[in-house]
Formats: sequence, structure tokens, C-alpha cells
Amino acid sequence: MGSYRLTNALKNTAIYLVLGFFAFIMLFPFIFMLATSFKEPKDTFRYPPKILPREAVTITPSEIGLEGEEPLPLYNIEVDGETRQMALVEGGIRVGVFALVDDPEQTFERRPTEVDPVGGFVNQERVTINGEEYPLFEIEVNGQTVRAVQTGQTAFGRFVDVEDPSVEVLRNVRLSEPVERFTWRPQNYRDVIELQNMDRSLSNTILVTVGVVLGTLTTSVLGGYAFARLRFPGRDVLFVMYLGTIMIPFVVLVTPMYQLMVSIGWVDKMVALIVPWIFSAYGTFLMRQFFITIPREIEEAAIIDGASRLEILWRIFIPASTPALATLTTFTFLYAWNSFFWPLVVINTGNTDNHVLTLSLNVLRGRASDSPNLILAGAAIAILPPLIIYILGQRFFVESATSSGVKG
Repeated sequence: MGSYRLTNALKNTAIYLVLGFFAFIMLFPFIFMLATSFKEPKDTFRYPPKILPREAVTITPSEIGLEGEEPLPLYNIEVDGETRQMALVEGGIRVGVFALVDDPEQTFERRPTEVDPVGGFVNQERVTINGEEYPLFEIEVNGQTVRAVQTGQTAFGRFVDVEDPSVEVLRNVRLSEPVERFTWRPQNYRDVIELQNMDRSLSNTILVTVGVVLGTLTTSVLGGYAFARLRFPGRDVLFVMYLGTIMIPFVVLVTPMYQLMVSIGWVDKMVALIVPWIFSAYGTFLMRQFFITIPREIEEAAIIDGASRLEILWRIFIPASTPALATLTTFTFLYAWNSFFWPLVVINTGNTDNHVLTLSLNVLRGRASDSPNLILAGAAIAILPPLIIYILGQRFFVESATSSGVKG
């Protein structure tokens, strides 16, 4: 018995580990997007990249006995085998890279004032190493003067120990490790809203989404009830024809729909983003299949009590169809919120007052191409609301799927 429980526990643990691993892989892009939206611009270009946002730690010159008001960045610098926190007090110092004549593999960095040209600058001697000719210098290494050639040039920074300002070293700033701390920059969201008028786009998207959702629920509930309960000539044929419109690709409808918007004067107006999408064959089919599952005896009893068709629909069918309504609301919300192609066609790019989030993000991608943190902040604004709606409505999906489509 004990071995069975142990085997079962190990099996469940392995299953959860595997599922957790794949869940992390699926969530990682979203986590990285959200973390990057709080980063500073330069932090987004760091290599190797880091997930959590960080900022450089600085110190004022007065804290280390220096003059000036500009904050100095701190770095972890190794001096005599010991890592110290040092402040960068001067950057862009041109330093020559020198190699020993006798051993070109050994290289040293020296300032121009720390080297002497052999023969002077006018008649400076030159040596050939590996087929290339280099000017010859004398430099001091470990207290001895040796001959070396300058093989290159780079930029260094002058660092001062924060605990002992008398200790100064020259190091390559680009290869030095900055002192950092975890932080976040919520101003990115304010900046992206000011840059692209994102608050107006968010309001427009909410207006369009609410209009499409309410319109779709209304027409789907009325159409679903009519096809499920009312008897009229050609009902089944009309339902099949209406359901068949699902198979028509959207690209086929774009041109005639746009011509219709032009003819009635709805181009570049918000109403063109709402009215054409409040009729849904899928929504009507979903509600019809759910209404069919409701026993007729309940409806007949309500009719005997004197209830009208609208009262029966409002008081009996709608309260009983919460799972189907929640599912239809979620799907319609996601479609309306993320709609891009139709707003791109019917709303002019220059009319920013009528832009929805998808259009604003498309424009932002070009305007803030050098600031990935702003682009991802805009993406977070667009993604979080439908994500929350999906999480709140997902518990209705299975219940709706199992309770619809069981009757023809």
C-alpha cells in the first residue's frame, strides 16, 4: 500500500512538473513583455538581456570629496584581486593598446603621456610584426622599460574608489560591470499615452467593444429564440442559409462592405466599427442550441399563466442561459477588442481621434521604434483587459460546450 502511494505521488509530481514547465514556456513572452514595459530605454538593449527591470546606482561627487553636481555611476572594478565599488569620474579617455615586441601576445593599455616614441616623433623607429609595420615605443611594465608597438586604440574611463578617493584606475567602461538595483518605471505608460493619444484610443476601443458585445448579445438572443421556439414557414432553411454565412471568408466581404460604408457616409466614423458586427451567425447558432435544451414544459406553463414571448425570454430563457451568454460575451469581446484589419480599412490613419488601440499600436511601432519599452507598454495596455475578461469567463466555456449542440 505504501509503495502504491509513493508511486502515485511521484507520478503526480512528474505530471505537474511537466505541465508547469510548458505553462512557464507559454507565459514567458507575456512576463517578458510586462517586465520590459517597466524598464528604462537603455535597459531594454542590454546584453545579455535580463527579465527584471534595473537601474544604475549613482553617487554624488560631494559624497566622495569631489566637486560637481552631476551624479556619477558606480561600477564593480577589480583592483589587485579585490572587487571594489568605484565611481566613473571621467569617460572617453583615449588609450593606446600596446604589444611587446618580444612577445606580441602580451598587451598593455597606456595613455599617450605614459609612452615615449623610440627615435622621437620625427624619426620614430618602426618594426615589422606578422607582416605589418608598427611604430615603436618605450613603456614601463612592472618597473622596467620595455619596447612595444601600438596595435590599436580604445576608450577608457577614470574610476575613483568611493571609500578611498586616492585610489584611481583606468578601465574599459564598456567591459566594466555597473552597480545596479531592481526598479520599475511606471512613467512608461504615461509617456506612451501622451505620445500616441492612447487614452483616446482606449476610450474608443471600450466604446466599440461594448457596442459590439451588447448588439451581438441582443441579436443573437432574439434570433436564437426565434429559430429555437417560433414556428414559421422556411425557418429551418433560413437558419441553414444564415449559418452558412460563417463559411464566407472576410476578405471577400471587405470590398462590398467598404462600398456600403461609403454609400451611407459611415467611412471614418465610429459607427462603422460597431453596426456591421452586431449580427453574428455563430452567436445565433450558439443561443439557438442552448435554448433548445430548455424543456418546453416550462415555456408552456408560462404561456398558460399569461406570459408573453418577451416575458418568457427575459424571465426564463436568459437567466437559464448564463453559461452560453458568458461564452458569447467573451468571444465577442476578444474579437471586437483585437480587431485590426477592418478599422485599418475604414478609419483614416490621420484621424487619431477615431483610432482604436490596434491602430494606435501600429502607428506607435514606427514612432517609438527606438524605445521597445514604450511599444511593450502600449501592448500591455491592449492585452491586459481581454486577458482579464478571458480569465473571468473561462469557467463558463466547458459548461456551455457540454450543454449546447445536443439537440438539432
